[in-house]
Amino acid sequence: MPRLQSLYDEVKDMQNNGKKIKNFRLSLVDDETHKPILVTRFNQTYFLIAAVSAIVLTCLLIFVIIAYTPVRTLIPGYPDARAKRAAIQNAIKIDSLEMLVSRWELYSENMKRILEGGTPIRIDSLIRQLEDKDRAEISEERIREQDSILRMNVTKEEQFQLSLAEGRKLHIEGMHFFCPLKGVISQGYDASIHPFIDITAPANSMVYAVLDGTVIASGWTDDSGYTIQIQHLNDIISIYKHNQKLLKKVGDKVTAGEPIAIVGNTGTLTTGEHLHFELWYRGEAVDPTKYINF
Repeated sequence: MPRLQSLYDEVKDMQNNGKKIKNFRLSLVDDETHKPILVTRFNQTYFLIAAVSAIVLTCLLIFVIIAYTPVRTLIPGYPDARAKRAAIQNAIKIDSLEMLVSRWELYSENMKRILEGGTPIRIDSLIRQLEDKDRAEISEERIREQDSILRMNVTKEEQFQLSLAEGRKLHIEGMHFFCPLKGVISQGYDASIHPFIDITAPANSMVYAVLDGTVIASGWTDDSGYTIQIQHLNDIISIYKHNQKLLKKVGDKVTAGEPIAIVGNTGTLTTGEHLHFELWYRGEAVDPTKYINF
């Protein structure tokens, strides 16, 4: 009977308005009882749609697995967490080597001046000159001329007491900041969830004041470790957290580029040697990378 029913269905399909669409049937039969367990009928169109859908779903599943799971780290050439950490450490080492070479160059320059009977230049002055060299290509004679003019103006202001803070208010965009720490920015500024930056550097690296100012806070907190805050002119405050040691106390006057702390890993909210740096202007946190050349 089942065989006759199948032939009947085939003849009926062939006689159905003369259509030439071929139908197929896939049956799952019990080997002992020959009883059909599952019967599926389909034609070429349905088979093609099912095949394309299966391929698309398979590709989508593979994409989701690779994009949102750790499986992507198994792809050759894809950087994993270890590779990123090694890249940051290599960048720090390269920066340290560049600083060491710069120091030797400064040392040799001073030795040359001494042997020629000249006056050695202070190391901090040479460091600032090297940092400013990348910002502008200005001749040495032009720098000396501008420095002389600046000194004359400052002398006149001090003579007539014109250098009061009320008369010299500047916008933050027009101020020259000193880099607080030479290193790699491991996490950037985000106004909503991370309104500050994190800078990684080798242990025992010096932390410097970004501007002239007065220390208004210096001490320990459980979350931030050894923290120091400096009040600058024009309603600017700089904050340095997670230090290993503080070199200044409350009330101390500091100048731009003066060491104020040693980078560390203190406090509960830290996972390694780095500086948590905040810059505030008129009561609001701002992105330090817009004003400081790291």
